[in-house]
Amino acid sequence: MTTSYRTLSVGLLAMATCLPAQANLTKEIEDALNFYHYGSKGAVKLDVNYRWENVNEYAGQRIPGSVPPRTVETGNANTIRMRLGLLSPTFYGIQAYAEYEGNHAMQEDYNSTRNNLRQYSVVADPDKDELNQAWLSYKGIPDTLVKVGRQRIKFDDDRFIGNVGWRQLEMTYDSVLFTHNNQTLFGLTANVGYIDSVRSIFSTKQSMNSPILNLNYKVGDWGNLIGYGYWLDYREPENFHLSSQTYGLRFNGKSPQFFDHFSTVYTAEWGHQADYSDNPNRYDADRINLMGGLSAYGLTVSGAVEQLNGYGRNRTFNTPLGTNHAFQGWADLFINPMNNDTLGQGIRDVFATVTYKLMNDTLTLVGAYHDFSDDTGKMQFGKEWNFSAQKKFGKHYTLLAKYANYNADSYATDTQRIWMEANVSF
Repeated sequence: MTTSYRTLSVGLLAMATCLPAQANLTKEIEDALNFYHYGSKGAVKLDVNYRWENVNEYAGQRIPGSVPPRTVETGNANTIRMRLGLLSPTFYGIQAYAEYEGNHAMQEDYNSTRNNLRQYSVVADPDKDELNQAWLSYKGIPDTLVKVGRQRIKFDDDRFIGNVGWRQLEMTYDSVLFTHNNQTLFGLTANVGYIDSVRSIFSTKQSMNSPILNLNYKVGDWGNLIGYGYWLDYREPENFHLSSQTYGLRFNGKSPQFFDHFSTVYTAEWGHQADYSDNPNRYDADRINLMGGLSAYGLTVSGAVEQLNGYGRNRTFNTPLGTNHAFQGWADLFINPMNNDTLGQGIRDVFATVTYKLMNDTLTLVGAYHDFSDDTGKMQFGKEWNFSAQKKFGKHYTLLAKYANYNADSYATDTQRIWMEANVSF
């Protein structure tokens, strides 16, 4: 990352900390970043995200293989990430986009998994620069978008196919994706694609031959019925154990209001996964995801259970392309169960969530409690509290404070994570 790049990033974040920003200045920036060619709109896309993340593993988890044995030191990461993209105007239905992404560690007292600082706790935000997106799209077919190249893909709640948007470097896909959206006739959105490789949050490349299918049907005012199939075929031998075929059905939504202000919220989902292609491990595992709750006056209270069955190391239901930070607690203790002997027995997460939106939905408060066990409920892994507060200032500026506290029973060690974040996005 160049010095001028860092100076611009810091300057934009300084604007975010002086919120609310000057309305005239924000409008000038908007106008400067948008341009027109023969009446068709293009734009310069800009996103700057500053984050401080603190990780404290209280029980002193030992570093595997260290001689003499050592304990993990508290991780502190002060990072600033910039995305800078150029979106072309549309020309005969064709549009192009290219985006550069860079993350700079201003304080690197943490293990990014790529900096050889294994004495610290892991914060998965390496100091790297990369080409994040580079794609061509075509809209000449009615109700259809065809996109080819390195792109962001997000399906449903991002559990299976997502961009891991929480991390500073996101995950993108070298892929072809056809999206057909015909809401008028069928209420159906069909996504059919092929993934050739993945650019991970660690700025590494994973090659694969992976067809993907996601069908989303709108069921009136009650929600969406979704069917999906993902066939992940990894090419590198070190990733063969991640190859899987997954099929599932999902229904989620929010009911029409009753008593003027009340609505119910709900999710019911089932998925089945088995080994695929060159995976040397034979297994069949199910996933169940159920949620129900009540929403009124900006307050939503819900209870849920998510269970991923497992039958031993590398034989558990797994979601390697999902935005997994959003599931099973923000402390990320259960983010990669495949090659873990304990988590290979499966995971059951019973949790409750309270979300409150106020100040015209510009302030969102979230609290959650998780109780983790194996898929039988007999082995208690631990419990976790999560809290966050997010404040938006107009369309472009956001501040976030976030906290996770995991209390171990039989898995891992007591862990606390704290985040403070400021974002500017145009």
